[in-house]
Amino acid sequence: MKILEDIDIFVKSRYPLIYLVSFEEERVITELTKLAQATKKELFVWSATQGIYSITRNAAISGTANPVNALEQIIEYKDRAFFVLKDFHYYMEDPFQQYLENPVLVRRKLRDTILSLRGSFKTVFILSSVLHIPRELEKDIVITDFPLPDYAGIKDILERTLANVEKHYNLKFDIDETLREKMIKACLGMTAGEVENVFAKAIVNDRQFDEKDLGLIISEKKQIIRKAGMLEYFEVHEDFSNVGGLNGLKTWLKKRAGAFSEKAREYGLPEPKGVLLLGVQGCGKSLVSKCIASLWRLPLLRFDVGNIFGKYVGESEENLRKALRVAEALSPTILWLDEIEKAFAGAGGGSSGDSGLSTRIFGSFITWLQEKTAPVFVIATANSIENLPPELLRKGRFDEIFFVDLPTEAERAAIFNIHISKRKRDILKYDIGELVSLSEGFSGAEIEQAIISSMYDAFYEKRDIETHDIAKALQETVPLSQTMREKIDHLRQWAKLRARASS
Repeated sequence: MKILEDIDIFVKSRYPLIYLVSFEEERVITELTKLAQATKKELFVWSATQGIYSITRNAAISGTANPVNALEQIIEYKDRAFFVLKDFHYYMEDPFQQYLENPVLVRRKLRDTILSLRGSFKTVFILSSVLHIPRELEKDIVITDFPLPDYAGIKDILERTLANVEKHYNLKFDIDETLREKMIKACLGMTAGEVENVFAKAIVNDRQFDEKDLGLIISEKKQIIRKAGMLEYFEVHEDFSNVGGLNGLKTWLKKRAGAFSEKAREYGLPEPKGVLLLGVQGCGKSLVSKCIASLWRLPLLRFDVGNIFGKYVGESEENLRKALRVAEALSPTILWLDEIEKAFAGAGGGSSGDSGLSTRIFGSFITWLQEKTAPVFVIATANSIENLPPELLRKGRFDEIFFVDLPTEAERAAIFNIHISKRKRDILKYDIGELVSLSEGFSGAEIEQAIISSMYDAFYEKRDIETHDIAKALQETVPLSQTMREKIDHLRQWAKLRARASS
C-alpha cells in the first residue's frame, strides 16, 4: 500500500507526530503492526478506556488511562516504538468545552511530548475519524488520510472470503471475471468491514454469487450515503426502453458503458468525466440521467446544491468538500445535478446577496470537475443558457454537451407507443399517425400528460380510452413551444454551433 510507504518515510525521517484520519481502527492497527514488525519496533495502543496496551507483548501498562499520564509514559519510554492514540482529537478541542478533562493541560503535555520525541526512534500516531488540530499544534503534526480499500484490497477480501467458505462449508463458487470485476468495483468506497459483511450477506442470501448480489452492494452504499448526508441516493426504475428517440445520445452512452472496466484501462482509455444535457423542458433530460445509471449499473447520487449552504462562515465550503469526498469514495458512481443553472444562479456575477458565497462554491465545484481523478461521472441538466456561467461550458469540464430538442415525428410516435404500452393498452388499437400530427411542438412530458388526462376522462365515463380522447386532450393543451417560443428559438440557435444534437 502506498500509504504505508508514505508513513514509513515519515517514520524514517523522525517525524514525531502523525495524524491518521480513518474510520477503520482495526485495519489501521493491523497495517501499523506489520510496519512495526518490519522496522523492529514495539507497538502500543492507547484509549481512554484501557490506557496504554502493548500489541507486541499483549500486556497493559496500568495507570495510563489519563491522557497526561499516558503522554508522560511515552516520554519516559526508552526503546524504539510506535504509540497509537485513539480518539485523541477530543483532548485537542476548544478549551471552553467544559466536558473535557483539562484540555489545555493535555495539549501542553502533547507539545512537550513532541519536543522530547524529536530525533528519537519513537513515533506517536493520533488515530481518529475526525480531523481537529489546534492552531498551536499545526506546525508539529503531519496529516495523512488512511484510504479505504482499493481494487486490489477488495479483491483480496473477496478471495479470502470465498476460500474460507469453500473450506468450512464445502461450497464451490464459479464466478466469471466480468462479474468478479463488477462486484469488486461496486464495493469501492466501503470499509473493509463493510465489504466483508456484504460478501457474507450475499453468501447467506442464496449460497452463491451472481448479478443480483450487486443489488445488495448498492443497498449497502445507500446506507453510507444516508449517513453522510448532502447527497441523495436515487432509486432507478427506468431504462432506455422507456426513452423515445434521442438515438444519438443513446449511442454515445452505450459506447461508454464499459469505460469503467479494467479492460478499458489496459486499452489506454480514461474514465468518462461527464455530460451536460441542455434543452427544452420536459424532453427527457432527467429521465436519461436515471437511465444512464441503469445502463451502466452504477449508483446514482443526486446532488442538490441548495443542501450545502450553511449559516456559519466556511460551513458551506466544507459541506461541498464533504459531498464530493463521499461521491469519490463511492466511485465509480454517477453524480447528477438537475437544473444546474438554478443551483449556481448567483455565480455569474452581479448582486447575489450572499457576499460571493455562490461564486466561491461554484469555483470550487468546477475546479473539482476539471481536476478530479476518481471515476465520478457527472450528469448536469439545464433548461436555459442565460444563467449558465460561461466557465461551465469550457472544454474539459464535460466530455460533451448535448442539446435535447423537441421530439421529431418518429420520436413522438415512439413516445406514444411507450406511454400507451406502459398503461397496458394495445397500441394497435390507436391511430398513432393522427396523434403524431396533432402533437407537433409537444414535449415528451406534455404527451404523457395528455394521455393521463384522456384516461381520467374515459375512467369517469366508465370506458376505455380511445384515439379521440387523446386527440381531444392534445387539442386542449397549449405546449411550451408556443408559450415560450422566443426563448426556445433562442436556445436552438445557440445550440446549433455550440452543442451536439442528441437525436
